[in-house]
Amino acid sequence: MSITRFFLNELISNWENEVVEFKKVMSSTYATSEIGKYFSALANEANLRNKESAWLIFGIDNKTRKIVGSDFKSDPSKLEEFKHSIRQTIEPRITFRNIHELQTESGRVLLFEIPSAPLGIPISSNGIYYGRAGESLISIGLDKQDAIRAQTGKDWTAQPIPNATIKKHIDPIALKKSREAFAKKHANRFAETDVLGWSDSTFLDRAKLTIEGHITRTTLLLLGKAEAAHFLSPHPAQLTWKLEGQERAYEHFGPPFILTTTEIYKKIRNIQIRILPQDELFQIEVAKYDQKILLEALHNCIAHQDYTRHGRVIVTEKPECLIFENVGTFFEGEPTDYISGNKTPTRYRNAFLVQAMAGLNMIDTMGYGIHEMFLGQARRYFPMPDYNLDESNTVKMTLHGNIGDPAYSRILIQKTDLPLEDIFALDRVQKGLPVHSSKLKNLHKKKLIEGRNPNCHVSASIASVTEKKAEYIKTRSQDDAFYIKLIGDYLSKFRTATREELATLLWNKLSDGFNESQKNNKINNLIAKMRQDGRIHNVASSRKKSRWEHQKKL
Repeated sequence: MSITRFFLNELISNWENEVVEFKKVMSSTYATSEIGKYFSALANEANLRNKESAWLIFGIDNKTRKIVGSDFKSDPSKLEEFKHSIRQTIEPRITFRNIHELQTESGRVLLFEIPSAPLGIPISSNGIYYGRAGESLISIGLDKQDAIRAQTGKDWTAQPIPNATIKKHIDPIALKKSREAFAKKHANRFAETDVLGWSDSTFLDRAKLTIEGHITRTTLLLLGKAEAAHFLSPHPAQLTWKLEGQERAYEHFGPPFILTTTEIYKKIRNIQIRILPQDELFQIEVAKYDQKILLEALHNCIAHQDYTRHGRVIVTEKPECLIFENVGTFFEGEPTDYISGNKTPTRYRNAFLVQAMAGLNMIDTMGYGIHEMFLGQARRYFPMPDYNLDESNTVKMTLHGNIGDPAYSRILIQKTDLPLEDIFALDRVQKGLPVHSSKLKNLHKKKLIEGRNPNCHVSASIASVTEKKAEYIKTRSQDDAFYIKLIGDYLSKFRTATREELATLLWNKLSDGFNESQKNNKINNLIAKMRQDGRIHNVASSRKKSRWEHQKKL
C-alpha cells in the first residue's frame, strides 16, 4: 500500500469536513463552474484553519464511502487544460497545487490538492466568495471574509526582531551601500551629505528598514549579516543559483540580499551574442543578459515571494535561458496586465519589504518593472520573458538568453517603431503560442506574419533569412489552385485515383506546419471542393472506397 493510498484511507476515515470534499463523479465530465465553487470554499476554509492544503476528491461514493472510480479527464493533456480553465474562474488567479491520480483495484481516484487562500485575500469563483458549513457549500459570510482580510496586518516582513542589534547583526558594507542607494534615489529631497551624516538608527528608520529603531525581518533580509539569518528561521533566507547543462553546479547565498544579488549576477555566464542584420556587413553584438533586467527579475522574486511558505528564491541557469522561481502566487492580476506599463498594483503581499526595496532603488512600485523587462528584451532583439503560473503557489519567469527565430530579431532591428503590444504578439507567433485573432489580423495587415492560424510564421518577405528560407518554403501553404492542378494532372495521366492515391500525391507537398490530422482534412476538403465544382466525380459504389475521375462534360 503506497503512502498516497494510505493518505486517501486516512481522508476517508475522517470523512468530509470544511477542508475535504468527496464526489462520486464517475463520468468524464463535471461542470467547471461547480468545481470552481468548491475550489473557492475549500481554499478559504483551509486559510481560516491554518491548513496548507484542502482536498477535492473524485471517485468516492458519498453514501457508501467506497471507491467507485472516476473517468474525469482521463487524458493527461485534458487535466492540464482543466487546470488552466479553473484558473480563469478564480480570483486571484491560482489553480490546483497538484492533481494526484491514484489507480486502485476499485478504480481510478483523483485527488485535487487545493492551496490555502493567501494571507489577507479570500478566494472567489466567478466573483462570488464561497465557504463551508460542515459538508455544505455556502456563500462565505462577511465575518469569514473579514477574518481573512484582517490577515493583511500580519506582514511577515514587518515583524520586529527583539534581540537583534545594529552593531552586532547588520553588515557594515551593506549598510554603506544602502545609504548611497537611498541618497541617489532621494536626491531631490535630501542632500547626500545629510544622508551620509545621519546616525545609523536615524537612517534605518527614514529608509523604512526599521520601525522606531527596532530591527525587522526586512532589515535582516536586506542588510543583515549572514550569521544573523537564524533570526528568520524556519525561513531559509537563501537565494540559490543552479547551473544546469553539460556542467552542473549550485551555490546558496544568504543575507545581506542588497549585496548577494550582485554576487549571483557575477556567477552567471554573460557572453556576447552576435546578430547579423539583413543586407548588412557588420554584426550587432549584445550581452546575453542585461544586468538591469536580470536584477529586476531577481529583486522582484525577493520582494513578492510568500515568506510564510518558507521557500527560497531559485535562479536556474541553463545554456539558453535563466529561470527565476519564487514561492507565492502572483499577488494582484497577471503578468500580462503589467506589460503595457499602465497598471499600478493597489496592494502588496510584503508591503514593508517592498517599501524598503523601493526606497533603496532595488525595485519599482508603480507596476513598471515588468514593462521595463519586456521593453528591455525588445530593445535587445531578444524573445520576451515567459511567466509560468500553472504550478500552484509558485511563480516562474524565464528570461531568454538567445535568439529565437532570427526573422523576429531582424524585424525588430528594421522596425524600431513597433509598439510593444505588436512585439509581444509577434513573439508569441515565433514561439507557436496562441494569439488573439484581432492581434493576428493586425500583424497580417502590417505584413509582419504570413500563414493561417494556427500555422502563422514571421514573414519571410520582411525578414528573409538565408538559413531559414528552405524551412519557410516547407512550412508555407500553397494556394488551393496549386493542389487542384496536381490532382487534375494526375487524373489526366492515370484516368482514375483512389483517396489513398491522391493522399500519397499531395502528402509531402502540403505544409510541414500541418500535423497528420490537418493534412488529412486538407486533402478531404480539396476533393470535396473539386466534386462540388463539377471537376471530378466518384465512380465507385462506396464513399468509403472512393475512386475519382474527371467529370465528363455533357
